[in-house]
Amino acid sequence: MKLYYYPKCSTCRKAIKYLDAKDLAYKSVNIVETPPSQTELKRMLNHLGGEVKKLFNTSGEMYRELGLKDKVAAMKADEAIKLLAQHGKLIKRPFLLSDHGGVVGFKEAEWQAFLD
Repeated sequence: MKLYYYPKCSTCRKAIKYLDAKDLAYKSVNIVETPPSQTELKRMLNHLGGEVKKLFNTSGEMYRELGLKDKVAAMKADEAIKLLAQHGKLIKRPFLLSDHGGVVGFKEAEWQAFLD
């Protein structure tokens, strides 16, 4: 499994604590320094039912600065993927991807269902 996280994000720290408590092996990657690849983002988008907005960190500063609130709904998936792959801060985090699926954000019940 690969966990994309932002060190200053408290939600990411909760996710790391959760994975560590479950003694699960994962590779952690700083999402700002090394955002997920376009291929990884496309895989995650498939796991999210094709809903592009679910990939975006809608409460983030960069999201607001770029005025994406009104643009994301009309964005084509390829356009969104390209933008996200260039700007890790735009991606909803934590971002956990495995061979059998993925989850974004951290809600313990969702992660438990995904990991069990």
